[in-house]
Amino acid sequence: MTDPSGQSGPPPPAFRSVRKTSTLPASPEEVFAWHAREGALERLTPPWVRMEVLDRTGGVEDGTRVTLRIKMGPVSFRWIAEHRDTVPGAQFVDEQIEGPFAHWIHTHRFDPDPVGSRLTDHIEYAPPFGAVGVALGDLCLPRDIERMLRYRHDTLEADLRSHRHVETPPWRVAVTGSRGLIGSQLVPFLTTGGHDVVRVVRSSPQPTEVGWRPESGEIDRDGLAGIDAVIHLAGESIAARRWDAEHKARVRQSRVVGTRVLSEAIASLDRPPRVLITASAVGFYGSRGEEELTESSPPGDGFLAEVGRAWEEATAPAHDAGVRVAMLRFGVVLSPRGGALATMLPAFRAGLGGRLGSGAQWMSWISIDDA
Repeated sequence: MTDPSGQSGPPPPAFRSVRKTSTLPASPEEVFAWHAREGALERLTPPWVRMEVLDRTGGVEDGTRVTLRIKMGPVSFRWIAEHRDTVPGAQFVDEQIEGPFAHWIHTHRFDPDPVGSRLTDHIEYAPPFGAVGVALGDLCLPRDIERMLRYRHDTLEADLRSHRHVETPPWRVAVTGSRGLIGSQLVPFLTTGGHDVVRVVRSSPQPTEVGWRPESGEIDRDGLAGIDAVIHLAGESIAARRWDAEHKARVRQSRVVGTRVLSEAIASLDRPPRVLITASAVGFYGSRGEEELTESSPPGDGFLAEVGRAWEEATAPAHDAGVRVAMLRFGVVLSPRGGALATMLPAFRAGLGGRLGSGAQWMSWISIDDA
């Protein structure tokens, strides 16, 4: 008997395996290419897994490696995986070289299907600590691995459908706030879709990044040349600390000044980008109770409404230069990775969560993937 990883004979008795197969709306070659692009690992990592990429040596070619730091509760460990048995357009295999398992081989197989392709993930593993580890692992590992694979397949299918829905050549996209809650998922979503992402960063820009210091009006305009779209997500967190005068000033400055500096830089380019997409907030409307609000509703009153109004007005230089400007009035963005939900989850998991205020307040929210 030969399993999908190419090994002959049945696995040793202590080994366990989990397999999941799904049909996808893209050819095997397209799905393989998606996995080989930068950001695939980040995009497929479930939000309940705390993972940091420490190093990687390439894509999925034989011999390439990725080194991760994974945190589970108070414990963190390194995981080094090496790719092997790669057949372009058909399969690649990850083998654990260093990590928490006594044995881990993950085979990704891509086969033709009338719908487009058939993806099969086959994981063969053995927990550490011998028979004791196997006994304990059998209580939760199969369920956890199946849950992980279900998330990966659902995310991959949704992303493939999103990218195929937009029939346009790849774009070159500049992103501020690329390591924040939304940006850290947006960037891999774009790169796995074949787009070229240029991060706009505040400190120590790498050769492929654009540096800026919005508080002093500095930005590398040359680095923005040839950009097709700009997505502006940078700004001081509103809920990071108590709303004293200092924090409110930082919130306002980071959004208004940063947006103006970016918009003026865009307007000065010989070939401005086609679109500027900038984050805004439902705070623009203020607290309006039962009133139905749409994007044509006027701004409200209060600190957040004032900031939102000035924030959006700061895009005027780009708009006046003929750039299409889209302002995203987000509510609370929900993800276990960070933001409001990550802050609240520990209390609820400990049985200490409860209703806030009267429980009848309006709360506008959006999931991270919808955002």
